[in-house]
Amino acid sequence: MDFCKFKNAVALQFKKMGNGGLFCTAVEKDDLWSTYLSGFPAGTNPMFRERTEHDCSCCRQFIRAVGNVVSIENGKVVTIWDGAVGDPTYQVVADAMAKLVRSKSIENEFLHTESTAGADKTLESIEEFVRSWDHFFVRLPAGVVARGELIGPQLSGTRALHDVLLRSINELSMDAVDTVLDLIKQNSLYRGSEHKFAVETFRKVKLEASELTDLDRDVFVWSKVKTMPGSVAKIRNTSIGQLLVDLSNGLELENAIGRFEAMVAPQNYKRATALVTPAMINKAKATIEELGLASALERRYARNTDVTVNNILFADRAARKALGGDVFDSIPTKKPSARKLDKVEDVTIEKFISDIVPNADSIEVMFENRHLNNLVSLIAPVDPAAVPLFKWDNGFSWSYNGDLADSIRERVKKAGGNVSGDLCCRLAWSNHDDLDFHMVEPDGHEIYFRNKGLQSRLGGMLDVDMNAGGGTTRTPVENIFYRSRTTMREGVYTLYVNNFSKRESVDVGFEVEIDWLGQVTRFAHEKAVRDKQKIMVAKLKYSKAKGIEIIESLPSTQASKTVWQLPTQDFHKVDLLMLSPNYWDGRGVGNKHYFFMMRGCQNDGQARGFFNEFLREELDQHRKVIEIVGSKMKAESSADQISGLGFSSTQRNEILAKVKGNFTRTVKVTF
Repeated sequence: MDFCKFKNAVALQFKKMGNGGLFCTAVEKDDLWSTYLSGFPAGTNPMFRERTEHDCSCCRQFIRAVGNVVSIENGKVVTIWDGAVGDPTYQVVADAMAKLVRSKSIENEFLHTESTAGADKTLESIEEFVRSWDHFFVRLPAGVVARGELIGPQLSGTRALHDVLLRSINELSMDAVDTVLDLIKQNSLYRGSEHKFAVETFRKVKLEASELTDLDRDVFVWSKVKTMPGSVAKIRNTSIGQLLVDLSNGLELENAIGRFEAMVAPQNYKRATALVTPAMINKAKATIEELGLASALERRYARNTDVTVNNILFADRAARKALGGDVFDSIPTKKPSARKLDKVEDVTIEKFISDIVPNADSIEVMFENRHLNNLVSLIAPVDPAAVPLFKWDNGFSWSYNGDLADSIRERVKKAGGNVSGDLCCRLAWSNHDDLDFHMVEPDGHEIYFRNKGLQSRLGGMLDVDMNAGGGTTRTPVENIFYRSRTTMREGVYTLYVNNFSKRESVDVGFEVEIDWLGQVTRFAHEKAVRDKQKIMVAKLKYSKAKGIEIIESLPSTQASKTVWQLPTQDFHKVDLLMLSPNYWDGRGVGNKHYFFMMRGCQNDGQARGFFNEFLREELDQHRKVIEIVGSKMKAESSADQISGLGFSSTQRNEILAKVKGNFTRTVKVTF
């Protein structure tokens, strides 16, 4: 056995590796040393004095210092133990060490405080003789030698670069990257050309990594972090990276671009071109034609003659003829001994359908002001033979009033605000004034524009603030929300509006929505708000037992108004009661909705024909183009339509219903 062959092989291998970046794997120092000693075949590491011959303190220090050092060559990990030793016994040891080091993932780059590791030779005096001992020894490249106080920060920085680049590769979709590059190419992004290099370079890196296993991808990222520009390695943490994140997470293109422009563009910036590129349009068109869906895109309001009795839970006598009157011949036209029950009963929608509807001759529902966003229209394809466009097996869809009326909730959502918190307070106004939304919490903390984007101790946050610094829009909104009631403290929350800067005397006043677990209460202040004037909107008392109670407020909007040809705050006949089309024919896909289609209810605008969440999975890759197509393919106004009130099974709500039949009763139906 010739140890010099072993030490020289390790030194030569280390020298070759030093030409590139050096890293270390996550092997415990003690495991390195114990594997080295146990790697010797039986009888090849005899006792020498009190320890085995190779149990050497100099070699132990060397192995603990650099035994786990690796380089990356052609995407593969190379260890200092991979060189050919030239001695079969030592080769066994080298192979065991290489296997151990390679079994662990790379932990970080390799840095050391000394310019050498190990000791080349040591001399020992034995009586009148001097014995020379050989040990592992290497000289370190200058690039890996650093002062001790600098090593920690440098390693932290390198690790952070690795982690953010790996996360970017894993989480940012190629579709989002290609979309951003298309938008940059057609000059649809503010100063987009400044990001072109970073996005193009990241695309190449992501493409290289896309076919790798998780372990190989990690190695690949480590091979890039020391040479890649920071704008690419840290792309996820930049403004263009936030746009890529939003698009990868499924945020609609218009909203994602709006959030990007809010971060980087000046207030008077106007986008030069459309957000959808020709390439995106051509790809979507090809898929639609391949699936035979072109005719399904044309939409109109549904009529009574379009639906079948199989998908109707209740039909008023006047609506039965259009549905096929023979089916209802077995239903008695008169109920004996009808009795009136004045007491209002609370029933769930399931109990209402199973126990009350089968015995009903007529149903009327109270159309309240708070139901404006529940107005819904049933939409049908112009071509009755069109291939189903949706995830369900029929061509029908629905459109809620929020699409047409530009509700406060939709305006907040478009501005990038949170609309799904347990408590959402939304402010809207219609001129260039700089109104500010404030919430004073029970502990005295005040949420307002100076701490926008910062969550309070009780979980509240202002995430949308508009018209600050200058009038930029006539549809401004602000939004204060609490994501979860579990963080809220019991007590009184005071909500008020302050006119920070009065600029106009037209389109004065404001509206506020308070949305608690889907139950929306609306308030309106119709007078002008003077400069610096504060208007208290509501005092909300929160308790775990009762939730939110409004103990003091502006008047809620309860005055009757005519919407969709019907006066609010009054009862109206229900022609048809049905489930949403995604639950017809005994099948169910997604959220269930309950539709009370009212006689005379008429959407006098253009209803959206479909939404992305309705569409078949084959169209997901083109969702940005389809979103714009859907906004354009609207149903034209029609007097002959099926419209009314709709309620989702996933949102708390209620409606008063008068039911005539065996009993005449008024019930509160809860959802």
